[in-house]
Amino acid sequence: MQKYGLVIHGGAGVILRNEMSPELEAQYRARLAEALAAGYTVLDRGGTALEAVTATINVMEDSPLFNAGKGAVLNADGICELDASIMNGRTLEAGAVAGVHHIKNPINLARDVMQKSAHVMLAGKGAEVFAQSLGYEMMPESYFKTEFRAKQLEKAKELEQTHGAKSASLMQERVTFTTVDDNYLIQQFKWGTVGCAALDQHGNLAAGTSTGGMTNKKFGRVGDSPIIGAGTYANNATCAVSATGWGEFFIRASVAHDISAQMEYQGKSVRDAAAATIAKVGKLGGDGGVIAIDAQGHIAMEFNSPGMYRAYHLAGQPAVVAIYGDEAKQ
Repeated sequence: MQKYGLVIHGGAGVILRNEMSPELEAQYRARLAEALAAGYTVLDRGGTALEAVTATINVMEDSPLFNAGKGAVLNADGICELDASIMNGRTLEAGAVAGVHHIKNPINLARDVMQKSAHVMLAGKGAEVFAQSLGYEMMPESYFKTEFRAKQLEKAKELEQTHGAKSASLMQERVTFTTVDDNYLIQQFKWGTVGCAALDQHGNLAAGTSTGGMTNKKFGRVGDSPIIGAGTYANNATCAVSATGWGEFFIRASVAHDISAQMEYQGKSVRDAAAATIAKVGKLGGDGGVIAIDAQGHIAMEFNSPGMYRAYHLAGQPAVVAIYGDEAKQ
């Protein structure tokens, strides 16, 4: 019988037990479990890996707990600027969108770019014109915004004025707030990029990633999440991968494809390849993590940060939800 299942993430970063209230931890575990169940149900009913990826990510895009869709971080203009990508491991087809402001579920539009256009990536206004041509509802910018993100942007701008350009953009999984007055805000800064990698009953792989990027980002900055081979990659011959972390480093290391390449060219297992690639990111000075699943149903959940919101469910095994660094990585 063909093995099937999926692995998901909701961001990696400084996620510590002593900084997480029981109530907030319960919320995260519940939403991760909900997203996992949405995707697994698709697979269990014989649906495709692509369908499972989009179903899973939609749940997290619709939750203000994560930096994707509703509740995404705000750019320097106070607007949510969203990126997403998806890839089909059977055909190596891929789709991505970058810098969209009015799309409720960017992962769905990325899939439509893959399946209903001649292109791989569409950006900004053009991506939204394409969405309108398909009948997408354009959401008001207010739909995405939350009070927490507004406070976060305000603090980022304060840091920018006092510490210079290097504090202007706070990484999606990083924060540099240090004052006692901001302690609560620091401890609650756990929202992250979301992603899913899935293997269906037909033996096909798929992966997808969705994000709001960096707080206070400027100049149309785009990270790794919508870039095929950096934030997302899937190939039936190797694995499906979704990444989360400091995007500039993940782009430079071609993280998602590097994992696949090590498996293809060196015969490494998905776990060994993922660990080696995250080690490369660390040597460059970046942090974050990846989730991956191979064609035999083996998974990897590797990260070099203190924690990563993550979960997996493989056929014949119980579902697992984890947050902290001392919990399951396999």
